[in-house]
Amino acid sequence: MQARTAIATIIGLAVIGATHSAAPLAQETAQAARSVWDGVYTADQAKRGGEQYSNICARCHGDDLAGSDEATPLTGPAFMANWDGLTVGDLAERIFQTMPQNNPGHLTRQQVADIITHVLSFNGFPPGKTELDPRIEVLKQIRIDANKPAPKSNSESQGK
Repeated sequence: MQARTAIATIIGLAVIGATHSAAPLAQETAQAARSVWDGVYTADQAKRGGEQYSNICARCHGDDLAGSDEATPLTGPAFMANWDGLTVGDLAERIFQTMPQNNPGHLTRQQVADIITHVLSFNGFPPGKTELDPRIEVLKQIRIDANKPAPKSNSESQGK
């Protein structure tokens, strides 16, 4: 009898733990209410990011962001397929932790944000009126959508 109770308790705790650990992920995805199509950076920031990209990233990823044998592309179908549905925060973390390849972790959060704006601009995502914020908690709220979402209908935008 004690063995059954112990097993039931362990199973119950495992279910609670699994549910609890999945909650932050679901919450994080729900919070990614903005999209790269919403104008999340400025043209000036993308220009600044382009200069940093040229100095730091182009040697491996190329001026055209097409990548090389040693570096993945930062544009085109392969790039979009890899990042579609993830967040700008996910991309920022990857860059921040692994780039540049010969000196990972050397870039500041601001440099990473600026470089990302160049990548977004190059990929045709529109600029807006506010600079992309380098804070990871803000970047995690911006979804990378490969395809432009359909505009909301009046009834959707009015909550009907």
